[in-house]
Amino acid sequence: MNRFVQLSRPVVVIMGVLFLFAAALIAAGDGISDHLRGLLIAVPAVIAFVIGGNSINDYSDRETDRISHPNRPIPSGRIEPQTALRIGIVSLTVSAVFSFMLPNLTATCIVLAACAFIVIYELYLKKIGFLGNITIGVLTGMVLLLGGAVVYDVQKCYVVAVMIFLISMGKEIASDIEDMTGDVDRNTLPRRLGVQNARYVATAFLITAVLLSVFPILSGSVDTMYVSMIIADILISAAIYSMYVRPDNFQRLIVPAMFMTVLSFLLGSVTV
Repeated sequence: MNRFVQLSRPVVVIMGVLFLFAAALIAAGDGISDHLRGLLIAVPAVIAFVIGGNSINDYSDRETDRISHPNRPIPSGRIEPQTALRIGIVSLTVSAVFSFMLPNLTATCIVLAACAFIVIYELYLKKIGFLGNITIGVLTGMVLLLGGAVVYDVQKCYVVAVMIFLISMGKEIASDIEDMTGDVDRNTLPRRLGVQNARYVATAFLITAVLLSVFPILSGSVDTMYVSMIIADILISAAIYSMYVRPDNFQRLIVPAMFMTVLSFLLGSVTV
C-alpha cells in the first residue's frame, strides 16, 4: 500500500464518508436532494479531518508503534515524523476551513469541536487512557451528528450516534488490550485494571449497544427493514466472544458490526 494512503487509514476515511451520507439519509429521507451542496462540502471536511487526525496520531505514537505497529509508515521508515505532522496540521486546517462553508452553525460547530478534540486528545487525553477512549468514541459518533446537522435534523441521528459511540468504546478498549506491550507511556484501562477487567468494561459497552438497538422498535421510529439490526447484534455478540477466546478476530468482527448498525438504521428509516 502507498505510504501516504496507509497514513490516512483508508478504511476509516471510507467509514467516515459512508457514515456521513447514511446519517443524512436517515435524517432527510427523500429530501436529501435538497441538501446536496451541504453534503458535498461536508465530505472533504470529514476526509481532511480523518487524514489529519490519523497523521497526527501516527506522529504522536511514533515510538510506541515501533513495538505495536512496526509496519506503519513512520516506524517502518517510509515517512519522516515531521512530514506526518505537517500533513496532520494542514489537513485539520483544511477541515476547519471547510466547516465555515457548511450550511448552518450546528454543522460548523461539530467540525470545529472535532478538530479541537483530536488535538486535545493527542496532546493530553491519550495518555490518560479511558478519557482518551471516550474522546475517540465521541468523535466517531459526531460524524453521524454532522450528517444530521447538514440536513437540518440532527435529532434523528441521536440514537444511532449513541450506538456507534458505545461500539467504538468497546473497540477502543479492546485495541488498548492489544497494544499493551507498546503503550508503556499510557495509563490505559487494561494497565490500570488488568486485561480481564478491561474486557469486562468493553463487554459492558457492547452489551449496552445491543440493548439500545431495541429502542427504535419500542419507540416506533423505524420500519420493518430495521430487522437487519439482528445481523449487527450477532456481529457484536461474536466480537464479544472473540475478545475472550480469539482476540485477533475482534477487529474483523467489530468494524463490520459498526457498518451494519448504521446500515440498519438507514434501512429502517428511509421507508418510514
